[in-house]
Amino acid sequence: MFGTESSLSMFLNTLTPKFYVALTGTSSLISGLILIFEWWYFRKYGTSFIEQVSVSHLRPLLGGVDNNSSNNSNSSNGDSDSNRQSVSECKVWRNPLNLFRGAEYNRYTWVTGREPLTYYDMNLSAQDHQTFFTCDSDHLRPADAIMQKAWRERNPQARISAAHEALEINECATAYILLAEEEATTIAEAEKLFKQALKAGDGCYRRSQQLQHHGSQYEAQHSKVSSRLTCCGIRILTISQRKCSGQFKM
Repeated sequence: MFGTESSLSMFLNTLTPKFYVALTGTSSLISGLILIFEWWYFRKYGTSFIEQVSVSHLRPLLGGVDNNSSNNSNSSNGDSDSNRQSVSECKVWRNPLNLFRGAEYNRYTWVTGREPLTYYDMNLSAQDHQTFFTCDSDHLRPADAIMQKAWRERNPQARISAAHEALEINECATAYILLAEEEATTIAEAEKLFKQALKAGDGCYRRSQQLQHHGSQYEAQHSKVSSRLTCCGIRILTISQRKCSGQFKM
């Protein structure tokens, strides 16, 4: 053991500064080539090559895919091939939150037969919704408790059903927001739902404003209510601007 350490120490001492310069230059060159290739691949196919390789090859090795019986192996291979093809056909929008999932994303899918976003991007926007519209005190109110779970649902139909369930309890602003984003099939329907959310959110904002100084819990609740109200206003403004510019048809 001691002899191995001494040999390694002697080897490192014999290395000249030129070796380290060459090593640094080589690693920088390789990193630059990887970066250029990744940029080119993203521009051409709309997805990350490293991410695609990780999902297609590394995920099965890490146990991300269930092992089926031998009778289903052929169908599984066919499904994986179709999944890879669909991933390569996905295009990532520059700013996903500028579009409505129901009125614009789904319409794109109906017309072209392709998904406009990768699952990764859809998951990112869902995480944004959870950050914007949920707080720790939501479980104290039945409608907000339902919506707290709804934002975490992966199935769009389950989220929409939860929103309708919350509206049966009371006028829930977050339920209207979800329906405007995901169920409305036209911009006119989305605008109507956002206005209803704005009205419901305004009443909730006035109530939370009176209680925000009663503790950190009420302050956090007031902050989330403000975010919901701001979101409604921004989305209605976005619709109005697009109407004026004629960017989309109603």
